[in-house]
Parts: sequence; structure tokens; C-alpha cells
Amino acid sequence: MTTLPILGPAAVLVLWSLIVLMWLIATRLPAFNRAGIRLADSPPGSRYADVEQDMPARVNWVSHNYTHLMEQPTIFYAVVAVLALAGDTSTVNLAFAWGYAGLRIAHSLWQGLVNVVAVRVVLFALSTLCLWVLAVNAVRLTVF
Repeated sequence: MTTLPILGPAAVLVLWSLIVLMWLIATRLPAFNRAGIRLADSPPGSRYADVEQDMPARVNWVSHNYTHLMEQPTIFYAVVAVLALAGDTSTVNLAFAWGYAGLRIAHSLWQGLVNVVAVRVVLFALSTLCLWVLAVNAVRLTVF
């Protein structure tokens, strides 16, 4: 079996997303109890958005970050898959893939613990720049 190092950052980000899901559950359920919200009493079709205003900001920060990890990183997973299928072994793409994963983890920690938006925007912009480089390189490798 041949290993493809470019898959490592994607695997780590998947694992991180599941860790954030556990963090979300660990903060949300106690907050529900403190707010007197019983899941068993929720009407059919209820969503978190229905009670979000009743939750502490820090609980919502983690929830919002989990949502963020289900958004833009899906493009990252796709571009990493394209690079892997194209047989990419470049250290440049590997570095940008690790940069993306690391910046997204830093973004999660920042949003979940501190949430100063100006810093969050910088982390997001830097990770997006990494994603741009990866996407352009994937196109270069597969189209040209």
C-alpha cells in the first residue's frame, strides 16, 4: 500500500471536526439544563436556532464553529482528494494543506474560547489563502 501524505491534513481536520462536535455536545447539553430546556419536551421539527437566543454566547460560539467546519472545509476535502488522485507528492501542496488544517484548528480554538472577530477574520483569511493555492495547483495538475 502506498501512503499519500496529502491525505494526512484532511484526516486530521476530520478528526478535529469530530472533537469539536464532542465539545459542542459537552457545552450545549448542560446549557439546556441550566435554561430549563428539556429535549423530550421539544415539539417535532425543533432546531437549535429556536433556542439559540436562550443560550450563553460561549455555547453558541462552539456551535457556530462546528457549522463553519461543515462549510468551507468541504472544498478542502475535495481539493485534497483531487490532489491525491492526481498523485501529487509536492512538498508545497503538503505544506499548504497542513497550513490550512492548522489554521482551521486555530480558528476553532479562537472562536470557541476567545472569539475576538478581528483575529478570527485573519485566521480565516490565511486559511482561505492556503485553500486558493491548493485549488489552483489542483487545476494546474489536472487540466494543464
